[in-house]
Amino acid sequence: MTINQYIANIKTAMRVPLECSPRLVWKFAYNFGWRNLKNINQFEKRQAKGEPFFPAFIMISVTESCNLTCSGCWVTPGGKKALTPKQIDGIITESKKKGSYFFGILGGEPLLYKGLFEIIEKHSDCYFQLFTNGMLITEEVAFRMKKLGNITPLISIEGLKEESDQRRGKNDVFDKTLSGVRACKKAKLIFGAAASICKSNYPDLVNREYINLLAKEGIHYLWYYIYRPVGPHPNMENALNEDEIYALRKFIVEQRKDAPLFIIETYWDAYGNALCPAATGMSHHISPGGAVEFCPPIQMAREFINEDSSNLVEVFEQSEFLADLRKQTAQNSRGCIILEDPGRLAQLLEKHNTVDTTTRNTVLKEYKNMVPVAGHDQRGREIPEQNVFYKLMKKKYFFGFGAYG
Repeated sequence: MTINQYIANIKTAMRVPLECSPRLVWKFAYNFGWRNLKNINQFEKRQAKGEPFFPAFIMISVTESCNLTCSGCWVTPGGKKALTPKQIDGIITESKKKGSYFFGILGGEPLLYKGLFEIIEKHSDCYFQLFTNGMLITEEVAFRMKKLGNITPLISIEGLKEESDQRRGKNDVFDKTLSGVRACKKAKLIFGAAASICKSNYPDLVNREYINLLAKEGIHYLWYYIYRPVGPHPNMENALNEDEIYALRKFIVEQRKDAPLFIIETYWDAYGNALCPAATGMSHHISPGGAVEFCPPIQMAREFINEDSSNLVEVFEQSEFLADLRKQTAQNSRGCIILEDPGRLAQLLEKHNTVDTTTRNTVLKEYKNMVPVAGHDQRGREIPEQNVFYKLMKKKYFFGFGAYG
């Protein structure tokens, strides 16, 4: 890296303390930064000692309800399942007993869940990443999040104007999402944008012009995902091929040298080896119906939380299904089993007599109808991190925790 690139990195790092509310910066540094560091260390020690399992982080889908019907999404259109406030509160409370204070809040669209902010307010010692399409973020909502201080909205942008409307099933999605972005900026929130990269949005979103646009709009971090064609209406033709995934990884590594915002992904370690966060045990998922799932797109499970989530620790410690899926996924590939081997995934789900956790009850059939597509585990084409900061963070948080032998 050059001197100019180091200077660019410093400018990027200084954006949060200079642009955001000081109280929010403190909450981020302590609730997310310090508490997460301790949590990761505790998780690593449990894994190393072979102690009973509990994930480092939990993703919570609070509701199936959504105001969009996106192509390739795993959420059931028109689904009505939702966790109770008592269950959400219990998940957080039980997780804190294990040292975990960071949670991803998903849907559907989580801002459709009434009472969500009251639950978050109760747990002011935690930090929450809110996965949202941004269309419901008004100035009132943004300033409510500012008052809470422990939320970072992660706003999904699936393309520019034409692509957003086509992918998400409504008109003016991009402009309405940008309105939510600008409300977050006005409230001086720490917030990000997310994108599930596929063939149709690759030209829109995988370029420096798009990164610069987001930074200009006040966004502090960009999270790139790889599109997974799942759900009731998957679009297999839109999945990336091997060369496109390789080019995406190369682009991310190059842009991290001097991008005006932070670029996040959870698919590769510091050396460019592929990984699956669920296989490492870093993260598992609670569905809107209370199912304890391997990850959000795998919507079948053996165990469910009870009415107050007081059995959560027991479920994670004793689940043979989750343990076997972690083991089998890590043994056969470092990539995504949904993309690379949906047939084997279906066999594992049947082996453990799992049940469909959705309203539509067609998930197993969907997996059996899928065909393998390219994944991010491309042996011999690894691209190591070149930015010192990202390399350090990846070594600390994404080295696999022994999952890959």
